[in-house]
Amino acid sequence: MHCPFCQADDTKVIDSRLVAEGGQVRRRRECLSCHERFTTYEIAELLLPRVIKGDGSREPFDEEKLRAGFLRALEKRPVSSEDIERAINRIKHVLQATGEREVAARIIGEAVMEQLRDLDEVAYVRFASVYRRFKDLNEFREEIDRLESEPEA
Repeated sequence: MHCPFCQADDTKVIDSRLVAEGGQVRRRRECLSCHERFTTYEIAELLLPRVIKGDGSREPFDEEKLRAGFLRALEKRPVSSEDIERAINRIKHVLQATGEREVAARIIGEAVMEQLRDLDEVAYVRFASVYRRFKDLNEFREEIDRLESEPEA
């Protein structure tokens, strides 16, 4: 770590502590040249995979698009923003845990449907109707019947 005061290459760590509920490490450092002290913060950089769209194009994962999809499906439904953020974080965690550099958009869509099924059945059917491109009421009925036939989680 370069000293921010004199730009020397040599610094030593005086103290390390976990902060932000263990998500960061705070380090107190001292420059071995000028003896100034400074603080650095370290966080893990976890990359999300690129998304392979249905047409074969690729784009970076966009958390805001994911959040917008949840918010559209959950509009005027009694689900807290904390629950929505937890669902988004679960999906991001699953994507990071795959270790893949690219993931099909279909995988993300299915993960969203799984989270919505647990959060709110009406939002689940709303999302499914768009995601699976329902063409008529029979497709809605079939999805609702499938939802009703599944055992409670």
